[in-house]
Amino acid sequence: MEDAEVVATLTLSLVPGIGSQRLRDLVRAFGSARAALDAPHSRIALIPGLGKAAATAIKSARPDDGVRVLERLATLGARVLLPGAPDFPPQLEEIRDPPAVLYVWGDASLLTRPGVAFVGSRNHTTYGAEAARILAGAVAQRAVVISGMARGIDALVHTAALDAGGGTIGVLGNGFGIVYPAANRALYDRMLAQGCLVTEHPPGERPHAGSFPRRNRLISGLARAVVVIEAAAQSGALVTADAGLEQSRAILAVPGPITSPTSFGCNKLIQQGAKPALCAADIFEDIGLPTGLRELGVALSTPAPRVPPIDLTGLQLTLWHRMTTEPQHVDALVAATESGAANVLGALTALELRGLVRQGPGMVFGLA
Repeated sequence: MEDAEVVATLTLSLVPGIGSQRLRDLVRAFGSARAALDAPHSRIALIPGLGKAAATAIKSARPDDGVRVLERLATLGARVLLPGAPDFPPQLEEIRDPPAVLYVWGDASLLTRPGVAFVGSRNHTTYGAEAARILAGAVAQRAVVISGMARGIDALVHTAALDAGGGTIGVLGNGFGIVYPAANRALYDRMLAQGCLVTEHPPGERPHAGSFPRRNRLISGLARAVVVIEAAAQSGALVTADAGLEQSRAILAVPGPITSPTSFGCNKLIQQGAKPALCAADIFEDIGLPTGLRELGVALSTPAPRVPPIDLTGLQLTLWHRMTTEPQHVDALVAATESGAANVLGALTALELRGLVRQGPGMVFGLA
């Protein structure tokens, strides 16, 4: 595509109020972005959904603005992709309201590989974090992990994919050069070195309330399947799942305890027909990749080993190991340690006060 057309497209995309749909309408009406930019005010105003105010804003636009965006991208080492270009992700051209402009920074080849979107709560539980690491790390061995670069589950799945040596795409709700949230600075740098960042927003544009719901349709649009790891009743992760459902993407959810608010959304999705994601093989089945990972022990039903705190006393450590496999009656613990009932009960009380041990009915103790 000619540079002049790219500049014209960028110039139009920078006009306030001209989103992806209106930009497509302009190109469709005039045959190209260049022709739309040069069209008379009266003709632009006649396009349905635009009107005189939008036409005035378009006629005030200057191609120098588009040139400056290209120069900024070149400085960063990033690029812009437009629909119809050979390297524009074909899966995004299929969705409703596809992006009219896609900024890409990093390994653009990841956009052509099968991808899986992982979304979940910012305020996740320990269980959700472990599920994110296990699933994303396993999926990254054979597919691209896609998420939204937010704190919480998003950051965990990107990190797990990178740690596994796999590819990962982060979809931003702001322009390049803005690290949001700021705590993700180290992850941002790793993504640029080993993964890929994409956005609809021009360099330097800060996030706003409406940018994140729109970003969600790109997260699901780039993927073949959407996996929800933890989601409360009003979670943004469910918005991404809804977008994926509309885009005919496979929807999977990690089941959780019925007492956990962060698992409510996932359990509800499963109740409504989403496939439970118990291991990576469940995901591969839905994106058309051969399975075979079950024997590698990545099922979520196989818990990670519990590691005792390093400051436990000798008796506390012995009790910890006795309770690792299953809860124990206090008499069994006294007999196994040969330390006397008073000492064992004292050690158990200390562990319980630290939240490491829970006492059940009948003086049965187990790890919390």
